[in-house]
Amino acid sequence: MLKYGTFIGCLFFLFVLFANAQNGYFLKAGEDSETIHFKFINNLIIVPIEVNGVELSFILDTGVNKPILFNTSGREDLQLFNNRKIELKGLGDGTPVEAIQSSGNTFRLKNLINTNQELYLLTDSNINFSPRLGIPVHGIIGYDLLKNFIVEVKYNRKRLKFHEPESYKYKNCNRCETYRLDIIGNKPFMNANVAFGERDSKPVYLLVDSGSTDAIWLFEDESRGIEVPERHFDDYMGRGLNGDVYGKRSKLKSFTIGNFEMEDAKVAFPDSVSVRHITFKGGRNGSLGSEILKRFNLIIDYPYERITLSKNGNFKEPFHYNMSGIELEQNGLRVVTESTATAIGTVFKENSEDPSGGITFSSSRLLSIALKPALEIAEIRKDSPAMEVGLQKGDIVVSVNGKEAHNYNIQEVKEMLNQKPGKTLRLVVDRNGTQLKFSFKLRQVL
Repeated sequence: MLKYGTFIGCLFFLFVLFANAQNGYFLKAGEDSETIHFKFINNLIIVPIEVNGVELSFILDTGVNKPILFNTSGREDLQLFNNRKIELKGLGDGTPVEAIQSSGNTFRLKNLINTNQELYLLTDSNINFSPRLGIPVHGIIGYDLLKNFIVEVKYNRKRLKFHEPESYKYKNCNRCETYRLDIIGNKPFMNANVAFGERDSKPVYLLVDSGSTDAIWLFEDESRGIEVPERHFDDYMGRGLNGDVYGKRSKLKSFTIGNFEMEDAKVAFPDSVSVRHITFKGGRNGSLGSEILKRFNLIIDYPYERITLSKNGNFKEPFHYNMSGIELEQNGLRVVTESTATAIGTVFKENSEDPSGGITFSSSRLLSIALKPALEIAEIRKDSPAMEVGLQKGDIVVSVNGKEAHNYNIQEVKEMLNQKPGKTLRLVVDRNGTQLKFSFKLRQVL
């Protein structure tokens, strides 16, 4: 028999689901699911979204509430509605940034539609993640897109599938584990454990942050035994909303979610200046980033506040830090001269020893001039192999081990710079119009 309290609770829950469905994204009539294919670059999920009829690219970032636009260059056809100026605070060592709050916008991902989307447009053109990714990225989106659906995230297939909660049925899965996902302040949190040594496993409460390219971030807390290990190094950790983020990097003995354990996981401790604008809701100890998340296929269930994990082919990938010390970004264009062999005629001549008649092809080489993306050293780690041989921030990478950098995208060049410990790299760089040669060996940091 259904108790009165349970009945009222069920009615309330159905009301919340109905209210959420009317407030935010909904599926086109007659559809109960939608599949979205994504690009996966530098541990980030990038999805195409139409904003008021203009197609843009967004990072799927579970760590943000409202969508943020930070790069609308070249999209003068984009129109935003109901605008007013505000200030935003986030990660970084700078001050709050000016933004424009806009409401009443229409967002569309195939059959997923929101006709009243609020967003923030950053007015500082220097806040732009496109150079580090090598492709145009216009913004980030999170909670508003996910809150009404059960979302399957297939990292191994680069696919998202959005389901209506009332029609979704969980499949029997012996390799899956389901955990509580707390939605606090429109952001997802879950429990995990970290071990710095053999016998010191500690529970931690982490923001599930698909917009972080790192593995784990922890905030130092001496009272809870969360301290930077003795073996660590100082490093640039990335760009936040309010500026650059710096801190210390190390490795954990192990990182555990339920029965899933990963050894030697990377961990970063952002400095106090970089996180001073963060509100530590729910006793938060840090963040769980995409270098961990990509090792699983996920079912993210905001309506019922749970998350399901199953290992994929990335699970056993080793955790490596940048072995060259070089961080690249795409910065402008450089002039490149290329040559191509072109056949210009065929000559017939008699040759008694050649029964084919001695056909000879005559060719020449044509030179062409092209503009190619310039891959610039944006950051260089102190005491890294690259810094030790004299490479500098601002150098333009021309070639890596004889391979012309302009023939590859930024992710492929990054992989060349971090292939395996002990590998020798020969770099040619352009420094203020002069080409310089450098050679060094890749080295494990920890």
